[in-house]
Amino acid sequence: MNAGVRTAAVVPAAGRGERLGAATPKSLVMLHGRPLVHHALATLQQVDEIETIAVVVPHDAVSTIQEMARRSGLTKVAAVVPGGADRQASVACGLQVLPPGPDLVLVHDGARPFLSRPLASEVIAAGARAGAATAALPVGETVKRGEGGWALETLDRGSLYRIQTPQAFHRALLARAHEAAAREGFRGSDDAVLVERLGIPVRLVPGDPTNLKVTVPEDLALAEALLARDADAGRMLRVGVGFDAHRFGPGRPLVLGGVEIPHARGLVGHSDADVIVHAVMDALLGAAGLGDIGHHFPPTDPAYQDANSLVLLARVSALLGEHGWRPAHVDVVVLAEAPRLAPHVQAMRAAISGILHVAHDRVNVKATTTEGMGAIGREEGIAAQAVASLEPAPPRPRGAAG
Repeated sequence: MNAGVRTAAVVPAAGRGERLGAATPKSLVMLHGRPLVHHALATLQQVDEIETIAVVVPHDAVSTIQEMARRSGLTKVAAVVPGGADRQASVACGLQVLPPGPDLVLVHDGARPFLSRPLASEVIAAGARAGAATAALPVGETVKRGEGGWALETLDRGSLYRIQTPQAFHRALLARAHEAAAREGFRGSDDAVLVERLGIPVRLVPGDPTNLKVTVPEDLALAEALLARDADAGRMLRVGVGFDAHRFGPGRPLVLGGVEIPHARGLVGHSDADVIVHAVMDALLGAAGLGDIGHHFPPTDPAYQDANSLVLLARVSALLGEHGWRPAHVDVVVLAEAPRLAPHVQAMRAAISGILHVAHDRVNVKATTTEGMGAIGREEGIAAQAVASLEPAPPRPRGAAG
């Protein structure tokens, strides 16, 4: 606990959830049996530095969230108010109803259900020292600036970060930043950019890769998988997440899920660029706490040039066994505008389940498009996201070969 850091929290959760395809306000979409916003509020309730919480929701969700807070024992929720036209306006609404006293404000998106108490406390401490702080993750992928479907330059990713919430600010500074933005008609994507416009630097605090924001249906499915627990309380499960993306290039076969698919172009990579199997491997390794595929199969190692990813998956499966784990379930979503993948899904499931030595119904592969949006929509490449769970492997009989 950061003694003496009196903190109030504002939780913007006024989105309607159009991209989520929800019939209810986004804050009320059910996640693991509770409204989405409940998960963030339950964590903030347990953060010692936080004295009071203002929740900003759609006008037709105010009474429901008030009742939810009361029934759930969220005693720090002091105000539930309707939001504004956008996120910035909603945070401003929350600031207006905070009681006097706390001199630091923590802002956290209600659509980020995996906030941890340590991360909240670390951001609060940094905000108290520096005046402004935000959770952030360094960009691990190559980043290019593009225009009209063409890459124009490669940016130095060493200085690039993906910004998360929570963010913490001296209260007077945040109020001044919002007032200046409103006066000048500026709309920002987060509160840190409003402070930056005043010439105040924002301290970066190492974020959490699992601190995902629920925006589209795939995010909600991923969040459900991460929160799911086996019905048998005596059975321990581990869950991991994997992601991979590769661009198209000429003269390459297109291999997905271990299956070669007829297409004019394949994916470019050091190995066979099988984004499905790569995502599955990263999910499995992550669940076991064993790093990632870049660590085990470096792209600089000539041994993996054009490697068959199913062979690498078999090595990952063996590594899991050495550490006492075996795959329990794998679920993959592939994002591809073309080619059509539905006819090949069953073959992919068979290939992956065969390598992992699990039943066919424990491997699920589904494909979707991005409706023409972004690099995937422009058919520049294919991406895949995987969630994998592990269960303890049964002990090997005495005398079994290693």
